[in-house]
Amino acid sequence: MNIRDGDPAPDPAAQHDRTADPSSNGHSDDDATSATSATSATSATSASSATPATSATPASAKPTSNGTRSPEIGHGQRLHPLTFVVGAVRELIALVAAGATGLLVGGLSTAFYFTLVGLAFGLLFHVVSWVTFTYVLYGDRIELRRALIGRSVKSIPRDRIRGVDISASLPHRLLGLAVVHIDAGADGGEGALNAVSRQEAERLRGILLARDAPAPPRRVLARMRRRWYVYAPLSGAYLLTPFALAGSLLGTVYNLGDDLGLITRERVENLGHDVVGLPTALAVALAILALMAMPVMSVIAFTLFNWDFTVHERDGSVVAERGLVTRRSVSLERRRLRGVELADNPFERMAGVTRLGALITGLGDVAHRGRLLPAAPRTVAESLAARVVGNVPGPLIAHPPAARGRRLVRAVAPAAGVAVLAVLAGQLWVAYVCAVFAVLAVPLGLDRYRQLGHATDGERLSVRSGTLRRRQVVVEHDAVIGWRIRRTLFQRRLGLATLFAAVGAGDGGYSAMDMAEEDAVALAAGITPAWLTPFLEAPPDARP
Repeated sequence: MNIRDGDPAPDPAAQHDRTADPSSNGHSDDDATSATSATSATSATSASSATPATSATPASAKPTSNGTRSPEIGHGQRLHPLTFVVGAVRELIALVAAGATGLLVGGLSTAFYFTLVGLAFGLLFHVVSWVTFTYVLYGDRIELRRALIGRSVKSIPRDRIRGVDISASLPHRLLGLAVVHIDAGADGGEGALNAVSRQEAERLRGILLARDAPAPPRRVLARMRRRWYVYAPLSGAYLLTPFALAGSLLGTVYNLGDDLGLITRERVENLGHDVVGLPTALAVALAILALMAMPVMSVIAFTLFNWDFTVHERDGSVVAERGLVTRRSVSLERRRLRGVELADNPFERMAGVTRLGALITGLGDVAHRGRLLPAAPRTVAESLAARVVGNVPGPLIAHPPAARGRRLVRAVAPAAGVAVLAVLAGQLWVAYVCAVFAVLAVPLGLDRYRQLGHATDGERLSVRSGTLRRRQVVVEHDAVIGWRIRRTLFQRRLGLATLFAAVGAGDGGYSAMDMAEEDAVALAAGITPAWLTPFLEAPPDARP
């Protein structure tokens, strides 16, 4: 699978980079230099046959799944040939629906020829894509090349790579293939190899994420137990997933029926009259059945996405693997790990369940790629957090009583304000409804105050806030890149302040709301004294 004749002539700068990089697949500097000299005089093939030290296939190369050896760094490689099979399966699935449409509209002959022509074009597209795409792995970068009429080269520096994810759908898993996603953040961009063998995917991840520091051995950090799948109904996202899927399916069926002329205004009106005319008992039974199906469907959706969720450490990265039909593996480099986030809602808190996520610099799609535990007992989540970044600081320090009044006012004020406007407008029923909501907001405000807290243990900072979505963030002191102390007019009257810690990961920063003003300054000065000490006034008794 090595592509030699089609490779461009190596430029001196690239050869110098590959010679100086110690990660160039085990070759010494003398070997790389002699290979460069031989290439300038003869072709790469003749140089490899004339000089044993510059063999095109290194001695340490391992056989791949198709019987060949792992290609040498710096040579073009194609995707796995079985990519055609996966593409053909997808084309067939799409064309079955198109063929059924042709069968309904024009008869058997039209459907057959329509499907045959579509399949031919689909296969031709996959063949052209496979022939025109190659990837080249150098010591300092990976290049993704595509050449048909024009030529495009996308270069991703290795030192910019934030993560290498490996995913495999059911057809990929049956054929031993995998899709490699390379994330290099905003500076390096993204790239995908769809698809390579599973062994090649693991080899690429090991090379692209390899660093100079020695990697610790592989060890399992946490594994999700199957009885935890029942926590899915506690999360609103999984509880509403079946409705989203049902709505998407109904929309597809409606659009297809409309295109075929099967859905008319008269038929829709008749269906509406039939639904409205259902007996009350049957309507109630259907509603109860839908409510009972919601938690069951949420557990099924949770299982499909998070089956055998496993977190382990390998090659200096924290790797999270999950998925039943489509298996996905996400690698998070430890050197870019800045902290963790524990999040929950009121239902999860009552069950003692929380969700754990990682705070990684330069990581895209943090909500999904940074997930370390989708739902687990809080003790398990804190144990995993301790293994990833260290112990969670605690217990949290409560904020002053003045913050309680502020939380109550912010919870009650919206409903109370609307109630006052409704009274002035003469809409008393609106005022009564808003008054009820204002009363119900009192426990919400009190709980918002109880969830406020902060703590530090000399190495990590932890802040917590929120009720409907409570978040407790743990970040390393070294991850803090700046502070901002904010005081509104009402906060100044109460002696409160909000301390914002800027962090180059996650949301970019996290706030400790409504702290005592002196506590906010002392906390920031204790973590980064060199930054704040020059701006602080000395106590009166310490002045000369």
